[in-house]
Amino acid sequence: MLRTLGIDYGDRHIGLAMSDALGLTAQPFGTYELKAADAENKRFFRDLVAKYEINEIVIGNPLRMDGTPGTRSEKTRQFADWLEKTAGRPIILWDERLTTRQALQSIGDGKLKGRDKKDREDQIAALIILSTYLESKRPDSDVPQDR
Repeated sequence: MLRTLGIDYGDRHIGLAMSDALGLTAQPFGTYELKAADAENKRFFRDLVAKYEINEIVIGNPLRMDGTPGTRSEKTRQFADWLEKTAGRPIILWDERLTTRQALQSIGDGKLKGRDKKDREDQIAALIILSTYLESKRPDSDVPQDR
């Protein structure tokens, strides 16, 4: 079985999470800082997909609280289109409302500060996005699949 990559997209920083080979669990996988050179970004994602045998990519879609898309959602959709062409894998846009808040709560008031805290927040948000997506695919799941 192939893996699923979870992404929490930001203008510069991208949180990453990866499923296990069976698609049952998700683990934080670090962050990626987008480079000015598009070729570097393409190389990173192509290499990642090939090395870890990624079958599909789930990207958090930052919808407004009423469920409508906004500016951030449109930027995410543009990134998703770029990534689908770059990586050659199907992209699933997944409702990510409140994942950043959940990520911040899971980090708590620990000793992380600045960039370390932001990196951890991005990874945990990607982990939540991927985990809820994987849960929705289980036959006995009560997570809506059309998020």
